Amino acid sequence: MAIAIKMPALSPTMTDGTLAKWLVKEGDEVRSGDVIAEIETDKATMEVEAIDEGIVAIIAVAEGAQNVAVNSVIAMLAEDGEDVASVTLDDKQANAPISEDVQDVVEEKTPSSISNPVDMPMKAQSNDSTRLFASPLARRIAAQNNLPLDGIAGSGPNGRIIKIDVENALAQGTMKSSVAPQITSSNEDRFVPHNAMRRTIAQRLTESKQNAPHFYLSVDCEIDQLLSARKTINEAAGDDVKISVNDMIVRAAAHALMKVPNVNGSFEAQGCRYFSDADICIAVAIEGGLVTPVIPAAQNKGLAEISQLSKSLAKQAREGTLPPEAYSGGTFTISNLGMFGIKEFSAVINPPQGAILAIGAGEQRPVVKDGQLAVATVMSVTLSADHRVVDGALGAEWLQTFKQVIENPVLMLA
Repeated sequence: MAIAIKMPALSPTMTDGTLAKWLVKEGDEVRSGDVIAEIETDKATMEVEAIDEGIVAIIAVAEGAQNVAVNSVIAMLAEDGEDVASVTLDDKQANAPISEDVQDVVEEKTPSSISNPVDMPMKAQSNDSTRLFASPLARRIAAQNNLPLDGIAGSGPNGRIIKIDVENALAQGTMKSSVAPQITSSNEDRFVPHNAMRRTIAQRLTESKQNAPHFYLSVDCEIDQLLSARKTINEAAGDDVKISVNDMIVRAAAHALMKVPNVNGSFEAQGCRYFSDADICIAVAIEGGLVTPVIPAAQNKGLAEISQLSKSLAKQAREGTLPPEAYSGGTFTISNLGMFGIKEFSAVINPPQGAILAIGAGEQRPVVKDGQLAVATVMSVTLSADHRVVDGALGAEWLQTFKQVIENPVLMLA
């Protein structure tokens, strides 16, 4: 009996993903444990291993298809000894929950459509030469961009034109609009389809700004003592330990979350949930987006452990190899743009968390001490808070606690 291979859930929050690449083709033999595809989630690109053994009879979802729903059929295997040509997608499988982007990519294939794959047409054809095979989504995108479908090579089953084909045509600029465009553009304009990460960022942060009533509190921290303490620690530590300013910020934030625990929470329909651990997310910029790996229970970790974990998580994030558990959860986020010379900014809250801390660059500024003008290294930080969870006075109390630890780094040892 044929075996359906379904889109796996690669993280607790994953609802769909992009089938980035097939590593097998129809007719290939696979064994349990073989890597058969690469799936792009909103956080990373991960390999998918075969669970069952057999012959790949049907590739049901084209390479590059986006928004493929979890548990939808992506391929069919013929068991050992089973006639590959007899495998089809039955009604139940063909009607599995699939996102709109690939609604027409998964089609029932007759034996003749898979028995001779080399004869598959490169362009959508039918007995009616005036009709083009294209998914509804592909037709809609083409219509919105005044793009004629004739001449586009379809990569879907039987040469059907799907979303990715239209987007590729738009990106390459190979097709000319049948209607004069409303906006003139230069030859240097580019169209880049959203990847899973960019779509998720757009969706989640739009929801955050729409649903969470943000307010912002800023404070300046003098960090000369912190910089001096960092230098002393690094000189005393071995070559394999190099504490960064951001590591000390994480430790100070964790300390403040334990001292003012009502900031360490999130809003829910029936009440506010407050967390016992300071699971701190660190925002890491990568190509095409942003990920926020978690340093769990940061209040129980020393600076050396925070440093090593931060470096490891950032490296995995940039390589796209973060395991799902590394970016699941998190109760508070730190976003540091100081290394880019940004003096001050306000970050958008990472839902469902109740607050995020934006870190600016440390720079020498004039300050007044005991009535005298002096120079100090000052770092501006801004707390973005969800007013449903954190009131103004509570946010101010947390910031003052954070500032106290940053300016007196010996308190990090408490």
